[in-house]
Amino acid sequence: MTPTLSLSTALLQQPSITPNDFECQNILAEFLGKLGFECEFMHFGDPNDNGKNAQVKNLYAKKKGSDPTAPHLCFAGHTDVVPVGDESLWTYPPFSATVAKGFLWGRGASDMKTAIASFCVACENFIKQNPNHKGDISLLITADEEGVAINGTEKVARALAGRGERMDYCLVGEPSSTSVLGDIIKNGRRGSLNGKLTVTGKQGHIAYPHLAVNPVHEVSQALAELVATTWDNGNDYFPATSMQISNINGGTGASNVIPNSVEVLFNFRFCTENTAESLKAKTHAIFDKHFQGSKATYHIEWSLSGEPFLTPKGNFVDAVVSAINEITGTKAQLSTSGGTSDGRFIAPIMNAQVVELGVLNDTIHQIDEKVAVEDLEKLTLIYQQILQKLIA
Repeated sequence: MTPTLSLSTALLQQPSITPNDFECQNILAEFLGKLGFECEFMHFGDPNDNGKNAQVKNLYAKKKGSDPTAPHLCFAGHTDVVPVGDESLWTYPPFSATVAKGFLWGRGASDMKTAIASFCVACENFIKQNPNHKGDISLLITADEEGVAINGTEKVARALAGRGERMDYCLVGEPSSTSVLGDIIKNGRRGSLNGKLTVTGKQGHIAYPHLAVNPVHEVSQALAELVATTWDNGNDYFPATSMQISNINGGTGASNVIPNSVEVLFNFRFCTENTAESLKAKTHAIFDKHFQGSKATYHIEWSLSGEPFLTPKGNFVDAVVSAINEITGTKAQLSTSGGTSDGRFIAPIMNAQVVELGVLNDTIHQIDEKVAVEDLEKLTLIYQQILQKLIA
């Protein structure tokens, strides 16, 4: 068993469903400590809370280089995984880390414990070949990415920035590949802004509408304009901003009662042509116009999951693309599609360039999640080559 496969297996055997890390980060700290990394566990949250503010264990491991002016490359990832669902539907037990048919099977196999194992082994190989490497190497590992993500990477990054840590490049090991290893890398992500709209009218009998104020009727034209609005046209890196309504709830369940209120949930996935504040302002302008003179009132509760970030073509992107091509022969394509990742915290807080590169994402969050064993070895070599190009 190769070092990457061995470490991957050890991590996959830990049932680290968000936000419980079990022994994953201890395993990593032991491995990295032997390579000369200074390992620091950073806990955030309430140890007595079993809900959203539950305590989360995070690991920040750093090995300093010989030249303080040389770049700092950080590998970022998460040890937590999503629930497995009905275990009886899995071909192999989800935390057995079974190797069969050329694949490593288990929850977290592609998202994203194997990338973390590849980080570590790549660092080990690189340090052996470059004991006096110039740049700093670090790993930022959280157990709070798949959940609410409030006590993980964001708080670690803020703590690091607060004490003056500098980070030039960050490689996030999210499973970015689609058909073959390294065909897609993420050099940016769209922002995500959630809105919870509550419109309040006056409840009444449906036969006497003049004695009531129907909030559904009052909001309908505003929602129609919201849906029809072109927020921007995107740019060379991002598609146009998208607004989607996900839920509309109102009424008492009776067909003869005008409801007192209606609640609407909506989300913006937005590009760098907009900001959260500009989208809020445009949205409020639409509702202010339609509710002028209305007997109903509206209120929007906003929550920002993350601003968009972009790493344009340059030294970092070029090094990643080149390393992939040298190891696999694949010419990687740049993409900003998909959801969000913890890169949304690292890019703005640490002012770092961020790129995401990992294994295939075809089985993430699914029953029988798996990854090709041969891809683990290739990914390790790619990460090692990136280290060689940027900080040797």
